[in-house]
Amino acid sequence: MSDSTLKPVRQSLWGAFGALLASSGAMVCCVLPAVMVSLGAGASLVGLLGAFPQLIWLSERKGWVFMLAVAMLLVAGYLLSRARTAPCPADPKMAMACQRLRRWSVVLYAISVVGTFIGFLFAFVLPVLMS
Repeated sequence: MSDSTLKPVRQSLWGAFGALLASSGAMVCCVLPAVMVSLGAGASLVGLLGAFPQLIWLSERKGWVFMLAVAMLLVAGYLLSRARTAPCPADPKMAMACQRLRRWSVVLYAISVVGTFIGFLFAFVLPVLMS
């Protein structure tokens, strides 16, 4: 089998990795500051913001950050569903690699969905409930 047989599976892995990266951005922008303040690490948060002022920019644009994360989740979900029906190679070693890539893609995607959901709760739901 050629390398093109694994192409949909590799695309789904990269899509899931992109979704994880976007989800991490959502977590850093909104969950990290809330957790640090609730743990009494406000001074550490100020030091972190002094070292990485881009976090303030991300927090100010949390709506866009979450829209990007959800868009990446949708793309990754589409790539995963497309790769799920793609055949794996007949060669046993390549078939094992194909199955391993599929499992990793699903795990990364699940972590991304959970991370984005937690970030959404901290950024949009909890502030409404607390006020």
